[in-house]
Amino acid sequence: MNAWRIGKVLGPAWLAYRLGYALRLRTGMFRHQLPATSWEHQPLADFLREAAFADPERYFAYRTEQCSQFFFTPAQRARYQSLLVMWNGDDNGAVATADALLCGMFTYFSHIPVELGRPPDWHSDPFSGSVTPRDPHWSEIDDFAAGDIKLVWEPNRFSFVYALVRAYWCTGDERYAELFWQLVEDWRFNNPPQQGVNWKCGQEVSFRVMAWCFGLYGVLDAQATTPERVAMLAQMIAVSGQRIAANLSYALSQSNNHGISEGMGLWTIGLLFPELRDAQAWRDTGRQVLESQAAELIYADGSFSQHSVNYHRVMLQDYVWSMRLGELYGQPLSPALSERLRQATLWLYLIQDEDSGYVPRYGHNDGALVLPLSSCDYQDFRPSLQAAYYATTKTHCYGDGPWNEELLWLFGAEALTASVLPPERKELQANDGGYYTLRSAQGFAFTHCGSFRHRPAHADLLHVDLWWRGQNVARDTGTYSYNAPPPWDNSLIHSTHHNTITVDDMDQMDRVNTFLWLPWANGRVRKSGQSPQKTIAYWEGTHDGYQRLPVPVTYRRGIIRLGEEWWVIVDNLWSNGPHHYRLHWLCPDVPYVWDADRCALTLQTDAGAYYLKMAAAPVSGTPSLMRADAHSPRGWESPYYSSRQPALSVDLSVVHETLQFFTLWGPQPAQMHQGETTLEILTDDWQATLQWERESHGSISRLREVVLSGKVRETLTIASL
Repeated sequence: MNAWRIGKVLGPAWLAYRLGYALRLRTGMFRHQLPATSWEHQPLADFLREAAFADPERYFAYRTEQCSQFFFTPAQRARYQSLLVMWNGDDNGAVATADALLCGMFTYFSHIPVELGRPPDWHSDPFSGSVTPRDPHWSEIDDFAAGDIKLVWEPNRFSFVYALVRAYWCTGDERYAELFWQLVEDWRFNNPPQQGVNWKCGQEVSFRVMAWCFGLYGVLDAQATTPERVAMLAQMIAVSGQRIAANLSYALSQSNNHGISEGMGLWTIGLLFPELRDAQAWRDTGRQVLESQAAELIYADGSFSQHSVNYHRVMLQDYVWSMRLGELYGQPLSPALSERLRQATLWLYLIQDEDSGYVPRYGHNDGALVLPLSSCDYQDFRPSLQAAYYATTKTHCYGDGPWNEELLWLFGAEALTASVLPPERKELQANDGGYYTLRSAQGFAFTHCGSFRHRPAHADLLHVDLWWRGQNVARDTGTYSYNAPPPWDNSLIHSTHHNTITVDDMDQMDRVNTFLWLPWANGRVRKSGQSPQKTIAYWEGTHDGYQRLPVPVTYRRGIIRLGEEWWVIVDNLWSNGPHHYRLHWLCPDVPYVWDADRCALTLQTDAGAYYLKMAAAPVSGTPSLMRADAHSPRGWESPYYSSRQPALSVDLSVVHETLQFFTLWGPQPAQMHQGETTLEILTDDWQATLQWERESHGSISRLREVVLSGKVRETLTIASL
C-alpha cells in the first residue's frame, strides 16, 4: 500500500508527521533528545523546584504531612474496611489475588494466572519464553519483532497494585505493602531510564504512573513505606513524566486512547507532584490534551473514535480519574468535557445487557482494564459505568453491589449514598458513530452502520450481536492477539468471523497492516421505526464495502423484532454477475442440536432453548457448522485477550447473482414458508407475514410491510418509514 493512498484517507498532515517521525527514529534524534541513562544520573534533586526537598526525610515529611489530596487518605481505612471485606470475601476477591502475588502468581488480562516468580522477569513473555533486550534505547525497539509485545507489557503496567492496596485496606496485612515496594524497587533496578521495551510506549508509562500513584497513597501509612522508598518513587514518576512529554505528539497522531492516556499521565503528575520543576507545564499540557481529545474523539452522540467497546471503557476510566483529580485540586475540567463524558457513559449503558452487566465484544478487545477496582469480572462493565455515571450526574445507574467498589475508591464513602436514578434503557440511535440497537423486555440487537471519521478496528459493518434473557446468543469473536503466529495473527478482525455477509471470501475493506484498513467502507441507515403498539420494530442499513469489486455487489440488511423474543434478519444482495455469498453466525458453546438438512440450530442456553433457522432464496445454499476448528480461528471466541475458547460457527453459502438470506431466531421451533414475494413464519401462538416488492429497476427486493397475527394483530408498513 503506497504512502499516497494512506495519505489520501488519513490526511496529508498525518502522513507528513509519520514520515517525519520515521526519520527521527532512523536518525537517532530520540536518543539525543532523551538519552539512555541510569537512575543515579537523574537524581530527584534535578527535577525539584527546591533541591533541598530531595533529602528523603524532608521529602517524606512533605509527602505525609503537607502534600495535597488524593482520592482517599489513610485515616479512612477503618471506615472502608467493612465494605471492602464484604465485596472481597470470596476466592475471586482482592485478598485472594494479593495472596497469589505473594507466591509469584500474576494475572494476565484479568483472566489468565501465570507463575512469574517474585520478582518477575520484567522483559519476558512467559507464554513463548522469549525475552526482549534490556539495553537498547526504546526508540530502537520494533513493536512486533518479539511477538506480541502486550505479553511483556502486561505486568509492567503494575495493575496488580490495585489488588495489593485493596487487600491491604481489607486486612492491614503489611506483607501486601512490602510487596508493592519490593516490586517497585526491582522494576527500577531492571529498567534504567529510557532503556528497554518498557519505556517504548508513553501510554504504558502513563498507566504505570497511575498505578504507582494509587499504590503510594494506598500504603502511605504502612511500616514498609520509608522515606527512602517514597523519594525513590517520586524520582521514578518524574522521569516517567519526562518520557511522556517528550513524545506526546506521536500519541496524539494516533487519534485514540494513547493521546488521552498520556494527557491523563501528565495531568496526574502535574497535580499530585507540584514540587516538581515541570509540574505546571505538564499539568497545563495534560489539561489541554484532555480537553481537545474529548472534543475530537468523543462524538456528540457518545460514540468513541476507536470503534471498540473495551477501548471505550479505557477512555471513560482515563477521564473519570482525571475529572476527579481536577475536582479535588479545585481545577475542574470543562463542562463541555463533562457533557461529552456523560454522553459516552450513556452510549455504553445503552448497549449493555441488564442482567449480566456485559456488553457486545465489539472491536479491539485487548484486555485493558486500567482501573481494576472491583472483584467483578472483566466483562462486567457496571463498575466503570457506575463511577462514570456518578462523575457526570452525581447519581447512580445501579443499586448496591460489588460494582460500587470502584466508586468508593474514586469518590469516597459519601458517593455510595447518592440516589439511584438510572437512565431509561431505550434504543440507541448514535448517528455520528453509526451504532444502533433494537430492544425489548427480553433482549436486544446491536449493530454498527456508519461512515468512518477515524480508523476502523474490525471489518464488521452490519455485524449483529443478539442478546436474549441475558444470553449473548449471537456474538462477536473478540481479538485474541495482535501479533501471534498464524492463524492467530490478529485474524479475528476479518469479516468472515463476524455475524454478517461476506462476498467471495473477501473483507469489506482491504487490510493494509495490523491496525489499518483501506479504503474505508461507508454504511448508511435506510429505515427504522416501530408499529403503533411497538410489537414490531424494523431497522435497515447498507454498506458499500463490496462496491469496490470488479463486478460490484449491493448489500442491505434488515433487522426485524417480532414481539419480545423473536428476531428476523433479512440480507439482500444484488450484482450483475455471480458471487459466493456467505452468511455467518457465531453462537455460544452450549449443548446444541444441528439439523443441516433444515439449516436449523437449537441452543440449550442457561435461560432455556433458543432456535436459529437460516434460508436463502431464490436458490438454496450449503450450510455448515464448525466448533473449535483445529486449523483456523473458525469456531473460536476470545472473551479475554490471549485466551480462546470454543464457540459454534454456523454459516450458509450460496453462489448466485441476486439473493436473499433469512435468519429466524426465537424461543421455540417455527416453520418458514417462502413465496415469490413473501415469507411466512408460523408458531403455535402467532403468525407473521413479510411482504416484499420489487424496486423500480427490478433488481432488488424491498420489504413493504410486516403483519403479525395472533393474540395481538399489528402491521408495520415499512414503505412509510
